[in-house]
Amino acid sequence: MRRRVMCSATELLQGRGGGAAAARMTRLLMLPSATKTIAVESCIHQRFRSTSSMSTYSELARERSKTVTSFYNQSAIDVSAEKPSVRLTPGTLLYVGKSPDGNHILSSAKYLHKELPVRIAHRIKGFRSLPFIIGCNPTILQVHELYIRAYHMLSDFPAIKDQETEARYSKLVQQLLDDHKDVVTLLAEGFRECRKHIHDEMLIRNFLDTTLTSRLGIRMLATHHLALHEENPDYVGIVCRRLSPKKIIEKWVDFARRLCEHQYGNSPRVRINGHVAARFPFIPLPLDYILPELLKNAMRATMESHLDTPYNAPDVVVTIANNDTDFVIRISDRGGGIPHSIMDKVMDYHFSTAEQSTQDPRMSNLFNTMTNSGPQSGPMHGFGFGLPTSRAYAEYLGGSLSIQSMQGIGTDVYLRLRHIDGKGESFRV
Repeated sequence: MRRRVMCSATELLQGRGGGAAAARMTRLLMLPSATKTIAVESCIHQRFRSTSSMSTYSELARERSKTVTSFYNQSAIDVSAEKPSVRLTPGTLLYVGKSPDGNHILSSAKYLHKELPVRIAHRIKGFRSLPFIIGCNPTILQVHELYIRAYHMLSDFPAIKDQETEARYSKLVQQLLDDHKDVVTLLAEGFRECRKHIHDEMLIRNFLDTTLTSRLGIRMLATHHLALHEENPDYVGIVCRRLSPKKIIEKWVDFARRLCEHQYGNSPRVRINGHVAARFPFIPLPLDYILPELLKNAMRATMESHLDTPYNAPDVVVTIANNDTDFVIRISDRGGGIPHSIMDKVMDYHFSTAEQSTQDPRMSNLFNTMTNSGPQSGPMHGFGFGLPTSRAYAEYLGGSLSIQSMQGIGTDVYLRLRHIDGKGESFRV
C-alpha cells in the first residue's frame, strides 16, 4: 500500500496529475499511510477531471510548472507574506494632488507595484492555513491558484519608470480585476461543497472575513488607480467629492425592484426620508456592494410574506441620518420579521432560512437568493453570503451592520459608515 502511494505521488510530481494537486504532496507526507492513500488518489482524480478539457499538453505543462514552482519554491511568496501592508486612508486618496505631467498616476502605480504582491501573498498564506481536506477542494484550489498566478504576474512586472510602462501595468491590473471578478462565487461554491468537513465554523468565518475584506481593499486600490486616468470633476479616483446617499440608494432601488418584479410580478414601493439632501465625500464602491444586498432582502421578505396580496404589499422605508462623525442608512421592511430561533444565525456564512423554516413554505427563501457581493459579479443563489459579506465590508470600513427584528412585523437593518473628511478617525484601505 505504501509503495502504491509513493508511485502515485511520483507520477503526480512528474506531470501526470497536474500542478495544483502536486502542490499538496508535502502535507501528505505528514499523514498516516491510510489517510495518505485516500488523499493522494482523491487529488489525482480531481486533477485529472479538472484538466481533461485542456486543449494541448503545452498548456497543461505550463500551468503545472507554474503551480508546482509556486508551491515548492515558496521563498518569494513567503518573504512577501511576512511584509506588512501599507494601508492608505481615504483622506489620503481624496486629498492627493494632481499633476499635469501625470506624476500622480506614476506614484500610484509605483505604490501598487510594491503593495499588491504583499497583499496577495497574505491571501495565499491564508489559503495554505486551511484544513487539508478543505484546501484540496477543486473549487477552492482554483481560487488559490488564481492568487498564485496573480502574485507572479505582478511580481514579475518590471519597475515602473515612465508612462509607457505604467500604461502596460494598468492593463495588467484591469486584466486581473476581470480574472478575479467571480472569486466570491467560487469561494461560496467551494465551501458549500465541503461544508460537511467544516468542524470549526469560527476558523472559516475568520478566513472568509479576512479574505473578502482584503479582496475589497485590493479592488478599491486597483480601481482607484485606473480611475485616476479619467477626467471627472466630481471624483478623485474612486472618491466622490460630494456623494448623495439618496441618489445611490435610488439607483439600487431600481436594480432591486427589477429583480423583484421579474420573480414576483410586482415589488413593494420604496420611500426614502431623513437627510435626503446630505452630500459628503465618500467612496461609492463599497455601497455598490452592500446596498443591493440589503434592498433585495427587504423586498424579498416583503413579497414572500404577502404572497396572497402581492399588489398590496407594504412599503419599504429607507431613512438617511447624517452627522459629523458618520452616516446611517436604515432599511425598514414589514416582511414578517426573522424568527427568534434563527436570529443569531442570519449573519453566518452559508446560512439560509430554507435550512430551518418548515412551518411556512413562503418563508423558505427569505435570505437565500443573494448576488455575489454586488452587481459587479453574477448572481449567486442559495449560498447565504450576502449578509455576512455586507457585515464584513461594513466593519472593514470602520462601521457596522446590525439587525433589529420584530417577529410577526418586520425587520430594520442599520448600516453605519464613518465619514472620510477628517473630522473623525477614518478607516484605512
